[in-house]
Amino acid sequence: MTLRLRYVAGVSPSKWLRVWNDLRPELPLEAIVVGEAEQLVSLGAGDADIAFVRLPVDTEGMHAVALWEELAVVVLPKEHPLAGAESLTLADLEGEATAPVQADAAMTIELVAAGSGHAIVPHSVARLHRRKDVVAIPVTDAPATQISLVWRRDRDDADIQEFVAVVRGRGAKSSRGSADDPPPMKAAKAAKLAAAERRAAAAKSGTGKKGGGKGGRPAPRTGAGAKQRSRRRGR
Repeated sequence: MTLRLRYVAGVSPSKWLRVWNDLRPELPLEAIVVGEAEQLVSLGAGDADIAFVRLPVDTEGMHAVALWEELAVVVLPKEHPLAGAESLTLADLEGEATAPVQADAAMTIELVAAGSGHAIVPHSVARLHRRKDVVAIPVTDAPATQISLVWRRDRDDADIQEFVAVVRGRGAKSSRGSADDPPPMKAAKAAKLAAAERRAAAAKSGTGKKGGGKGGRPAPRTGAGAKQRSRRRGR
């Protein structure tokens, strides 16, 4: 007997699988990733017990627990004029071509890389399919997406309730805990974080240093002025 889990791309269930294996070694958890178009198919057919889904989906006849929100980012070719921005708005993208949306997000991003337009996707999806020839930039006013844990009302038993408790923070040595994922990050805060990461990367590569001294400090002064100051200090 197994507990059958389905999850949409962008969700990383490994941390919960580890806790579950410690808690319930006698009940293996089968985890299979599914496309967004099929994220409720197995659950509805009775071939899965519980699923991580990306809303909106029809959850009629199901229990649903909201877990976290995903920041929206725009994926652009690396040479795009807007690719160097720290954050963008939807207005910034007006008039820009949109890449045809594919069932497989990796293919959508492949089209972006080929120059067919931009794509707005959840940050987790962009991270999952990151490539060297595209960039992902926060879109501060784009709607966030919601990840929820769902299961059928007629399949609500102690095993599923225990897995829900694990996802909501229960560890192998505790009866309850804090939420496993942090609260949703606001778009403005995420944009500032992305900007800080870009500045740190620039400093590390040397492009963000000022002056000629080591570690970004100005180079020591030389010449007559420096010698006069040295003589004054020696008096």
